[in-house]
Amino acid sequence: MKLLFRQRFFSWFSSYDIYDENGDVFFHVEGKPSWGQRVEIYDARDNYLGMLKQKVMSWLPRYTVFIGEEAVGEIVKEFTLFKPSFRLSFSGWSVTGSFMEWDYQVLDAHNRTVMTASKELLQWTDTYAIDVVSPEDALICLMIVLAIDAEKAARS
Repeated sequence: MKLLFRQRFFSWFSSYDIYDENGDVFFHVEGKPSWGQRVEIYDARDNYLGMLKQKVMSWLPRYTVFIGEEAVGEIVKEFTLFKPSFRLSFSGWSVTGSFMEWDYQVLDAHNRTVMTASKELLQWTDTYAIDVVSPEDALICLMIVLAIDAEKAARS
C-alpha cells in the first residue's frame, strides 16, 4: 500500500492530507493546540482514528500513540550520532533513517520490512512517499512518519 504525505504550505497548525496511490484522501491529520505538539488523525469520512501527542518534559523526543482513546505506547527518538533512530515501545519495531534524514525504514522484531518512507525532493512543502507492506499497519506507519516530521521540525 502506498501513501503520500503532503504538508500544507499555509496553516496555523499542522494540517496534512494523506493520499492513497489513486490520489484520493485516505487520512486527514489536524494539528491541535496543546503544550507540545499534538495531531489527531481521521479517516477520509472524518471518523476519529487516533492521536499522536508529544511528551514535553523528556530528555529525547518522545510521542505517545493513541489508537482511538487508548494510549498504546510511545515513539521515542534514540541518541545516535549519524543516522536517526526511533524505537516503538509497543510493537517491537525499530525505525532507522539515512544520514541525510530523507529515507526511513521500519523493521519488525525479525528484521522484516514493515514500511519505508522517502522524502521527495524539489517540492514546495515537505512530502513523503510511504510504502506500507500490510494495509492494517497504515495508521501506525503514518504516526511514525508524523513523529519523525515533528521531531525534525522542532530541531529547525
